[in-house]
Amino acid sequence: MSGPEIEAALSEHPEDELVRVELEEARKKKRTGWKRWAMIAVSVAVIALTFAFVLPKIAAYGQVWDVVKGLSWPWIVVLLLSALLNAATNGPPWMAALPGLSFMQASRVTLSSTAITMVAPGGAAPGMATSFAMLRWWGFEGRPVGLAVAVTGIWNQLVILGVPIFAVAGLVAEGGRNRTIEWVAVAALIAFCVIVAGFAIGLSSAQLARRVGDRAARFASWCKQLVHKAPVKWNGEGFVRFRAEAIVLIRSRWWFLTLATLANHLSVFLVLLLSLRAVDVTRADVTVVEAFAAWALSRVLSSIAITPGGIGFVELGLTGALVGFGATNAEAVAATLVYRFLTVVPTLVLGLAAAATFKAGRPPEKQVSEAV
Repeated sequence: MSGPEIEAALSEHPEDELVRVELEEARKKKRTGWKRWAMIAVSVAVIALTFAFVLPKIAAYGQVWDVVKGLSWPWIVVLLLSALLNAATNGPPWMAALPGLSFMQASRVTLSSTAITMVAPGGAAPGMATSFAMLRWWGFEGRPVGLAVAVTGIWNQLVILGVPIFAVAGLVAEGGRNRTIEWVAVAALIAFCVIVAGFAIGLSSAQLARRVGDRAARFASWCKQLVHKAPVKWNGEGFVRFRAEAIVLIRSRWWFLTLATLANHLSVFLVLLLSLRAVDVTRADVTVVEAFAAWALSRVLSSIAITPGGIGFVELGLTGALVGFGATNAEAVAATLVYRFLTVVPTLVLGLAAAATFKAGRPPEKQVSEAV
């Protein structure tokens, strides 16, 4: 989505405070002017340096290609099926957070927002605006949409921050250690506790939610005044309604949301594990627990906003971890590239197609989305 389209998304439905808050926050993160171009230049430099210089130093692409050419047809079929399974698990978390959303709608929203975020300048803002536009076209309006964005985002972050902790525990149980993953796990544990504590405090009291919302609104209005913009139209009452609706939603559907989010993330790990076995990295080389630990590190690295989807950082971190655990250089690079291809390319292709065609046909009848 372009800048005017994002602005239009912000101007629609001014009474929907949560939708506006989410889009405002995403837009604040969008860099403009020279900062935007500087970040694009840094991203391109990181990606180019990774694939043109660093990875070939680890293993020559000729050696990597020899490993990939050795994939048997049964393994290729298994890998493609695992990629489809991963794509299919994208929708259920949204179905849990936004009752009434169908599997196809949820899948299209998730794939589209992810794909747009990866290819469009501006980070999360275009992807989030695309999600809201799709949901409004399908008849979903009001605070439940903003609530779904917030809840799915929090659950995703908790899983990403939680897996390194379990990875370290698994390595210790096997008698192994990895200093890098241990440090990442410590940082992840601190962030995990902060998010849980903040979320719990925010839901603990309506008075506290109103106070925090009013102060956030005053601060946001002050920031907008500095650039001669109108003050925000939301206030603490929106946070109070969010708190009430979040409590109802979480009480009734936390199990569905948790299981769906875990299934989505673990399906990504399954793709990595199958990629390792397909290129002949055996259990004697890298165990399931070690593969999980390497994957946990890559999930944290993928959240780095310098490059889309952590491209460059993930490849280097994952390859280094696999080599450290016992895979050969060529096999580690091959497994990493196969894994990244299967988890990135289908999302881009399916997501961009879904974003381009979501207005095809007649708009459905308007429907009201409730929190339960």
